[in-house]
Amino acid sequence: MNIILKHIEAITGKNFVFTDEETRRQYGHDETEDYNFPPTVVVKPGTTEEVSAIMKLANQYNIPVVPIGGRTGLSGGALSIHGGIGLSMERFTKIEIDERNLQAIVEPAVVTQVFQEVVLEKGLFYPPDPSSRGSCTIGGNVAENAGGARAVKYGVTKDYVLNLEVVLPTGEVIWAGANTLKNATGYNLTQLMVGSEGTLGIITKIVMKLLPKNNHNVLMLVPFFKAEQACEAVAAIFRAGIVPSALEFMERDAIDWTLRYIDGVSMPIGDAVQAHLLIEVDGNYLDVLFSEAEKITEVLESFDIDEILFADTEDQKNALWKMRRAVGEAVKSNSVYKEEDTVVPRYELPALLKGIKEIGNKYGFSSVCYGHAGDGNLHVNIVKGNMTDEQWQTEVPKGIREIFELTVSLKGTLSGEHGIGFVQKNFMDIAFSNQHLQLMKNIKHLFDPNNILNPGKIFPDNL
Repeated sequence: MNIILKHIEAITGKNFVFTDEETRRQYGHDETEDYNFPPTVVVKPGTTEEVSAIMKLANQYNIPVVPIGGRTGLSGGALSIHGGIGLSMERFTKIEIDERNLQAIVEPAVVTQVFQEVVLEKGLFYPPDPSSRGSCTIGGNVAENAGGARAVKYGVTKDYVLNLEVVLPTGEVIWAGANTLKNATGYNLTQLMVGSEGTLGIITKIVMKLLPKNNHNVLMLVPFFKAEQACEAVAAIFRAGIVPSALEFMERDAIDWTLRYIDGVSMPIGDAVQAHLLIEVDGNYLDVLFSEAEKITEVLESFDIDEILFADTEDQKNALWKMRRAVGEAVKSNSVYKEEDTVVPRYELPALLKGIKEIGNKYGFSSVCYGHAGDGNLHVNIVKGNMTDEQWQTEVPKGIREIFELTVSLKGTLSGEHGIGFVQKNFMDIAFSNQHLQLMKNIKHLFDPNNILNPGKIFPDNL
C-alpha cells in the first residue's frame, strides 16, 4: 500500500491524503444508525483530472473506492465496508449560474441550501428540498435522487439534472447527456447515473435546470384526532384539484419529541390530537393562494380535526419548517433507532400506516412515522425503547421485512429518497425478481468490470 500511497500523493499532493485513524473514522460513517467503516486512506482530490488519475490507479490495482460527500445519508451508501480509498469530494464547491438559460453548473460538494440561496439571489428557484439541506451536498442528492418536502409539486432531483460530467471506474471522463431540456439521442445515461448511489461513476459536475422563484406561499398546520384520517385527507386534497407545494405528515410522537428537542418553537397541542398535516401552497398571486387554502379547509372539514393554525408571519413559517426538518434528529436523540423509507401511491397511505402499527405490535417494537405524505413517502423510525438487544437483533429485521412486503403489496417500493446502499440491500428480493436484479448487476459490471467502485452496495449478498 505504501507504493500506492506515493502514487496518490503524486496525483493530489501530500496535504490531501490522510491515513491517521481519527480522519479515517471521521470519514467512515454517515447518519446511518451507528455504523463506522473507515477507509484505508482518505483522499481529497481537487479536479476532475485528479479523480480520473486516482480511478485509473485503483482500477489497475483492484482497490475499492467509495465516493464520500456530506455524510448525511441514511442507507450507508458512503461507508467503506471493504476499506480502500475514501474519495472525499469536498473540494468541489464551484457554482456557475447561466441566467439566460435558467441553468447552473454545480460541483458535487456544494451544500444544497447554499445552492438554493445563491440562485434565489438571482430571482431563481431550485425546488428539491431534503430535510438535511443545510449539510447534504448536491452530489449526494444526485447520487441518491433526493427528494424532500416540495417534491409533491416540483419533483425530485432527477427532474432538474440535465447533464453530468462523470469519471468512470476505469478512469475515463464522459459527459452523460446534453445541456438541453429535451434529448432523444441514444440511451439516457444521465438519468441512469442519477440515483445510482456512487456505484457506476463519480460525478464531478452537474448541469441543473432552474425555475423562476415564486413570490408568495401560504402555510397551515392541521391537527387530526385520528392519524389514519390525516393520511386519508392527503388524497382528498388532490381529488379536490389542489396540488400543494408541500404536504407533510407527522405523528403525535414526532411533534412531541421534536418540540422537546429544539429551542425556540412552542405549540399547544390538544390531548386527543394524534397527527398533523403541514400544508403549503405557493405561487405569484396571493388571492389565488388564499382561494386554494380555503378550498383545502373545506375538504378538511369532512374529517375529525382540531383548529387549523395558519402561519401569519415569516417567523411562524420558519418555526413550523424548523420543527418538521428536526423530526429525524429528535427521534435519533430519544432512542436507538432504525429508519426505513417506504413509499406507496398516496391513496394507500392509510393502509400502510395501519399495517406498520400492526406489524410493530406483532414483533414488539414501536415506531414514529412522518414524511412527505403528498407523494406517498412515509419515513418509519423504529425505536428500540425497552426492547432487549436480542429482540432488537432478531425480531426487528423480521418486522422490517414484513413492512417492506406490505409496502410492495400496496404497489409501493423500498425507498423513496434515501436509497438502498448497505442497510437495505438484502431486502431487494422483495421488490425485484432475480432476473431484474441480475440485469442491474450486469449494467454495474459493464461500467465497473473490476467491481472497485462502492462495492457491496445495492445488491443482495447472495446475488
